[in-house]
Amino acid sequence: MLKDLKALGKESLIYGLSTVCARLLNFILLPFYTHYLMPAEYGVVASVFSYIAVLNIVYHYGMDQAYMRHYEQRARAFPAAFACLAATTLLFTAVLCAFAPFWANASGLGAEYTRLVYFSAVILLLDTAAIIPFAGLRMSHRPLRFAGVRTASIIINVALNVVFLKYLGWGIESVFLANIIASAAAVALLAPEFREACAAIDLGVMKNLLAFALPLLPAGLGAMVVQVLDRPIMLHLSDAASVGVYQANYRLGIFMMLAVSMFDQAWRPFFIERARRSDAGPVFARVLTYFTAGGLWLWLALAFYTGDLAKLRFAGTYLIHPDYWSGLGIVPLVLAAYLFNGVYVNFLAPVIIAKKTGVILGVTLAGAAVSVAGNFLLIPEFGMYGAAWALFVSYLVMTVLIYLRGRRFYAVPYEFGRLAGFCAAAAVCALPVYFAPFTALPSLAFKAFCLAAFPALLWFSGLLLPEEKNAAGRLFGFR
Repeated sequence: MLKDLKALGKESLIYGLSTVCARLLNFILLPFYTHYLMPAEYGVVASVFSYIAVLNIVYHYGMDQAYMRHYEQRARAFPAAFACLAATTLLFTAVLCAFAPFWANASGLGAEYTRLVYFSAVILLLDTAAIIPFAGLRMSHRPLRFAGVRTASIIINVALNVVFLKYLGWGIESVFLANIIASAAAVALLAPEFREACAAIDLGVMKNLLAFALPLLPAGLGAMVVQVLDRPIMLHLSDAASVGVYQANYRLGIFMMLAVSMFDQAWRPFFIERARRSDAGPVFARVLTYFTAGGLWLWLALAFYTGDLAKLRFAGTYLIHPDYWSGLGIVPLVLAAYLFNGVYVNFLAPVIIAKKTGVILGVTLAGAAVSVAGNFLLIPEFGMYGAAWALFVSYLVMTVLIYLRGRRFYAVPYEFGRLAGFCAAAAVCALPVYFAPFTALPSLAFKAFCLAAFPALLWFSGLLLPEEKNAAGRLFGFR
């Protein structure tokens, strides 16, 4: 088991470092945008990219997951998957461009932003072109190649945003132009991976790919609705400035999202390859245990210090412009929602191994329904805090439902007793910071004490097994 967990940890680290580097470079744009875009302008940018995120699911319709699941037939699966995506991408892009004014008005942006629809269509086309090559790199265990291409694309995107906005003053359209150039660069860098697309198309393999992928489309849409539809809904129920403030503080949850993303990149190939082994269940259970312990500690650290980080001054300038500080209170909720998303990703393993993708559809649609209903009910009353609570409850519902359905297909002996103990320890550490009357304005040192108390509680409460303590001792050099 330890060997398998080390393999997962190694690939998670490599994928994670690439994802962290790429997203941190992208994170640089957050304080940059808050100083060079008004909240209303940033709200428009956030809303458009939310629509792009949803449409990405439509453009991809689960074909990357289908290709990964049929990777053993990759010589025939690659050209079949690529041909499917090429045909549908051209169709979807034509529909977007042909009716661009209609989409601009229907989205709540207004006719003055019609050009952003054209920019979005190009971004979607380029991102779809790269999706199968990226999936191939993951399944062939080439994380460094994967990391290099993604990081190069993000560097180009960040650099062009700075040039276009700060030095050329081109406005919000330049944000999308920079993204187009960066996506085109990624496609160009992946050119060697496209050679397999020239092989003959096997219609039987294509049929199998579509049979696996299409049920993932509504499921993917449901998952993406949970993540991003709050911003378009807020745009309709409130105003662009509120969306901008919400988006800026939502983005401060990026570090938990990074942790989940880096885990997910390695987790899916890991459990697919080990599904038939006799010890797979206990290994998968232990993965969730360690993921939860690490995730809770990270949640405490980020929830305690993100507000302080946002208010740091560099050369007389705040990291995040004060116009956006009113939304800092949503950050702990967003972080907790992403942590539940990570648990949900763990619980996906039994369903995907059993090829019961229809279950994912039902679960994500339920989560999407909770999200939409929650946003419409809570945003008018509580504003951006209502949107954050809707996000949290949606991920909680999805996590519970996917576990209940998945256990019917593939038994995994999850260590729920230990997981409950970890959650209790995290609560004990968080309560003094947020609710104790003598810590109305907790100091950095007090937060550090509460953060350090979490691993201490795990160590002395008996929640860690003896072999885990020994391994930790060897890792940190005190045994």
